[in-house]
Amino acid sequence: MTGGAEPERLLVVGAREPRADGVITLDLLDPAGADLPAWAPGAHVDLVLADGLVRQYSLCGDPADLRVWRVAVQREPGGRGGSELVHTKLERDAAVLVRGPRNHFPLEPAQGYLFIAGGIGITPIVPMVAAAEAAGAEWSLTYGGRTATSMAFAAELASAYGDRVRLRPLDEHGLLDLDALLSRPRPGVLVYCCGPEGLIEAVERRCAAWPPGTLHVERFTPRDVGEPVRSRPFEVELAVTGVTLTVPPDRSILEVLEEAGVPILSSCREGTCGTCETEVLAGEVDHRDSLLTEEERAAGDIMYVCVSRAASPRLVLGL
Repeated sequence: MTGGAEPERLLVVGAREPRADGVITLDLLDPAGADLPAWAPGAHVDLVLADGLVRQYSLCGDPADLRVWRVAVQREPGGRGGSELVHTKLERDAAVLVRGPRNHFPLEPAQGYLFIAGGIGITPIVPMVAAAEAAGAEWSLTYGGRTATSMAFAAELASAYGDRVRLRPLDEHGLLDLDALLSRPRPGVLVYCCGPEGLIEAVERRCAAWPPGTLHVERFTPRDVGEPVRSRPFEVELAVTGVTLTVPPDRSILEVLEEAGVPILSSCREGTCGTCETEVLAGEVDHRDSLLTEEERAAGDIMYVCVSRAASPRLVLGL
C-alpha cells in the first residue's frame, strides 16, 4: 500500500564538486553525523527544493559508505527549474529535505553486464560498475556524451577500469555503435541503459530479439504511450476505506485521490520516479508509466496512479 508515510530527512550539503561542464556532485550528510539508510546501485532520492519543486537524482557514491549520499546534477538552463535551484542555491552547508531512497532500477545478479550510458545517465551506472567488478562478473561500459568535457566521471572510470570503459564523445566518434554492441544476444548477460530517450529507444529496438528480462532501462523523461485505452470515466474503489471514486477522462487517478483527501505521496507526476506506486487488487490497468517491465505490466498488481489508468470499468486499489 502506498501512502503518505515515507520518511523525510533534513540533510546538509557537504562536499560540492564540479564533475564536468555543467555537472556538479553534492554529498548529502546527516547534520548530526548519523549514518544514512542503506541503498543499492540503481537507487535514487527526491530532493524537495524551494517553491515546492521535487526532483529525483540517482545515488552515485559508494553504497558501503553510510555517512553520505552523493548525487550528480546536470544544469539544464531550459529545464523546469530544479537543476537551476540546485546549482545556484545548494551551496556547502545548505539544508535540503530528502525523501527515499527507492530503487526501480536494481542491479540483478548475472554472469555479465553490458552497461550503456548517455550523458548524465552515467550516474546510476557508476555504482553498478563497481558492484559488477566486486562480484567478479564480466562487464563493459560504453559511455557517450556531447563532448569529452561534458562527460561526468569519465576520467575516474577510465583510470579505474581501463579498456573495459569505452568513452565515445559525439563530437569525436559520432553516435554509439549499438549494432556492434547488441547485434546478437549473449547468454547470461544483462543490458543496463540510462540516458536520453533517443538512446533508450535505440537500445530497446536492438534488444527486442534478446531474451525477455535482459534489458533494464531508467528514463529521465516519460516515453510516448499514445492514447488511453478507455476514453470514458471509470471507478476506483479504495479497499481499506471502502470509498469509491469516479475518475473522469480529463483527470488522473492521483488528482482524484488528492481531491478526496487520500494520503498518497507523489513527485514527478509523469510516471518516471515511482513515488506513487499503488497496489492493484482487482481490475485491468492501462499502464502508462515509464518504469515497469513488460512482465511487471502483465502481472497487473501495481500501478503508478499519476499517469496510469483503468482498462476496465473499475479498479480496486490497496488504499
